[in-house]
Amino acid sequence: MAAAESTTPTTNQVVVEPAEAEDNGITLMDLFRIVRKHIVVGIITFVVVFAAVCAYTFLVPPKYSATSQVFATYSDSSVQDNNISNINSASTYITNQIQSYPTLATTESVLKPVIDDLGLDTTVDGLAGQLTVTNPTNTAFVNITAQSGDAKQAADISNAVAESLSNVVEKSLYASGKESPVKLSIVQRASVPVSPSSPKVALYLAVGLVGGLILGVFATLIRDLMATRVEEASDLQDIINAPIMGRIPTDEVLQGKKPVVISAPGGRIAEEFRRIRTNLSFTSKVEGSDARMIVITSVGPSEAKTTTSVNVAAALAENGAKVLLIDADLRHPSVAERLGLEGGAGLAHVLSGQATVKDVVQRYWRPNLHIMPAGPKPPNASMLLNSKTMAEMLDMALQTYDYVIVDTSPMVVANDAAVFGAKSDGVVLVSGRDVTMKRDLKDIAVQLDNLNVPVVGFVFNFEKERKVSSNDNYYYYYYYDEGSKTSHKAPKSRSGAKRKK
Repeated sequence: MAAAESTTPTTNQVVVEPAEAEDNGITLMDLFRIVRKHIVVGIITFVVVFAAVCAYTFLVPPKYSATSQVFATYSDSSVQDNNISNINSASTYITNQIQSYPTLATTESVLKPVIDDLGLDTTVDGLAGQLTVTNPTNTAFVNITAQSGDAKQAADISNAVAESLSNVVEKSLYASGKESPVKLSIVQRASVPVSPSSPKVALYLAVGLVGGLILGVFATLIRDLMATRVEEASDLQDIINAPIMGRIPTDEVLQGKKPVVISAPGGRIAEEFRRIRTNLSFTSKVEGSDARMIVITSVGPSEAKTTTSVNVAAALAENGAKVLLIDADLRHPSVAERLGLEGGAGLAHVLSGQATVKDVVQRYWRPNLHIMPAGPKPPNASMLLNSKTMAEMLDMALQTYDYVIVDTSPMVVANDAAVFGAKSDGVVLVSGRDVTMKRDLKDIAVQLDNLNVPVVGFVFNFEKERKVSSNDNYYYYYYYDEGSKTSHKAPKSRSGAKRKK
């Protein structure tokens, strides 16, 4: 146990990413995070909407509008006295009558003469669709607006309708032989418009811009709600309140037979596993021992759980700790194969009484790193892992090693991790981007909570490469890859000096 002292971190600062606070509904920061996560969906939606509006704006034929105005007056020769009573009666009469004139202006009696006079190639209904006739409230005016693809034609139609409406009101609306008490005078003739009234380019583009942004954000929200797999580390913390201990991107160096601290010790991925090592060093020691038990599992298969286990074990051993890595995934053993070791004898033999611990434990890389393969697949894996022999073996290992790392089956396969997690601080949950099912993670969260087994932290695998910001106030380190002929230097500060490690 002398090696335990050498495992003490040289820094007192924990580099675990904190878990999200208790969920109180979506916040503005949550919205920004969702938009950033699905930014491609948002951009595509915005471009489609804005392009559609632009296409409509610039491809639709322009329309021109022209407006004429008529004024109604009361003129009844039978009424000679211009007293207040008669004036009020006339005003009331005009007010009542003029309300019907907008409808009258779109009837066949008004529009048929216009079509004939102008030689329009349209029907009465078609011409009515080109007109907007209004009577402003509490006025004796009637505004007649005509819309057409030809500017001059729009003015001609508006003026012709005004004249036709005046004729109908004065000559045809009332009984034959009786003079109409209402006169319509054209007080403003429509002039030829110099610019189109539709489409309104500035307005339409503004609507397209705002609408595209709104729909883009909405699309990202829908995309996030429909996502069934974990896409970012923050998705994990939305379900389980636990810190992110490390983020491991996809890299070919992880596919080798050796852990990255051996094959590429100066690389960025090796540094990330050292970060995880530091975080794990702050976990509590198992009661009654001076050692820590790290239980590593995943939600489902193919999340690089074993790759994480062997690399964490190597990182801890690199720092001088005495480490035992146990392949407790008896249903699908892979540690021995992952490290290129002989896996014929292992944990299954020990638990079944066919071998001792000394018979199956193998030394790897350094004298302080020991590996216990799983051995052959037993038919009763769950019974063996929950046996008294397993508990006694763990107790013995905790008295011998600084760290006992247990690589267990995925949680969707079996609850072995929960059994081991109850003997330690909890479990380290490995998750793979676009692999972990949110539904399964939620179910596992409930299981672990019911068993009172906490999640110590997450290791997020297959993460997308992060873009490096070029801020003069920060420095980004590039590591020399052993075997490579090139190295990358850190960006210079404003003073031109390079920051040293």
